[in-house]
Amino acid sequence: MAGSEGPLKGVKILDLSRILAGPTCTQLLGDLGASVIKIENPATGGDDTRQWGPPYVEDAEGNRSDLSAYFMAANRNKKSVAIDITTSEGQAEIKRLASHADILIENFKPGGLAKYGLDYATLSHDFPSLVYCSISGYGQTGPNASKPGYDLMAQGYGGVMSLTGAPEGAPMKVGVGIADVMCGMYASVGILAALRHRDLTGEGQQIDLALVDAQIAWLINEGVNYLTSGNVPQRRGNGHPNIVPYDVYETSDGHVILAVGNDSQFRRFCEFIGHAELADDPRFATNPARLEHRDALNAILRPAVKSHPTDTVIAELEARKVPVGPVQTLDQVFATDQVEARQMHIAMQADPGEVKLIGNPLKLSRTPVTYRAAPPVCGADTQAVLTSKNPFED
Repeated sequence: MAGSEGPLKGVKILDLSRILAGPTCTQLLGDLGASVIKIENPATGGDDTRQWGPPYVEDAEGNRSDLSAYFMAANRNKKSVAIDITTSEGQAEIKRLASHADILIENFKPGGLAKYGLDYATLSHDFPSLVYCSISGYGQTGPNASKPGYDLMAQGYGGVMSLTGAPEGAPMKVGVGIADVMCGMYASVGILAALRHRDLTGEGQQIDLALVDAQIAWLINEGVNYLTSGNVPQRRGNGHPNIVPYDVYETSDGHVILAVGNDSQFRRFCEFIGHAELADDPRFATNPARLEHRDALNAILRPAVKSHPTDTVIAELEARKVPVGPVQTLDQVFATDQVEARQMHIAMQADPGEVKLIGNPLKLSRTPVTYRAAPPVCGADTQAVLTSKNPFED
């Protein structure tokens, strides 16, 4: 990947992570210009998510590759090197690669790499400037440190499932692996902070990041609501704990999202639905009052909104500067001119053929992200990397 542009050009990452949190982090850093070597276990066919399909990419003859859609979501701009770290030869190769790397990221169970001599204590002794990021379910310390961690378990243990779903329904996970993804985002920030420290002092360090810790961190207002009041938050479906009306409302032909954030917006909204008097009703005139009388207000609002088609609600409220939006399916999302304008849908050429991916949301004016290499098949770069004197370079 020599010659790649971006703010992280020249940064070298040895990626021993798999599934989603670590790969999300390293894909983001790779998009920003870092060179990433992804280590995969040849005995298992590589990253677990290569088997998490269908769908898979197929070649021109219809043969299935090991590029599942799940794997491709987090593994572009990387080289794939197949190494068995349980062997002495494999361990020696990892140490050789680590000697060239600025960053190592891994998501083994705490202590899992010590038996191979690839743990932080060992590698930091040999390479004191190495930034070493460890991602695990519960972190390197604490009574749960030895327990495995997956996104669903983090969402359950960390509380977000208790906040998600219909009020009378079962606890519900978020529709994507958001605990993994957000953990990857925190890992990216931690790595860049540690890299800044390394550049200033020459000193590496370990970043200890837990899926559960990260999930608790993004409880945000609901978490602090509880810490402030002592009241355990309840599921409200799509309703907001602190703002009313802020919810999904049924229309005559679908649904719309209303996000009425202040009293003047509420007044203009009431004028549209033909209930201008609600804005002066003491039960609804202010947001704290609307919050207290949520059910009574929604009993009026829901049938009023349902009497209009979706397009009318959106057009009329947008004209009145009231926040409103559609609930789109993914075919609608990726067909929008907004997605095209923001380059959030990209195509790349992979070994089996063209692959379609989601673009990076970062828009840097001077050092934009780059898409230099499509997600690789397992072990595609093994020979080239292991025989190179400069393995992170082309």
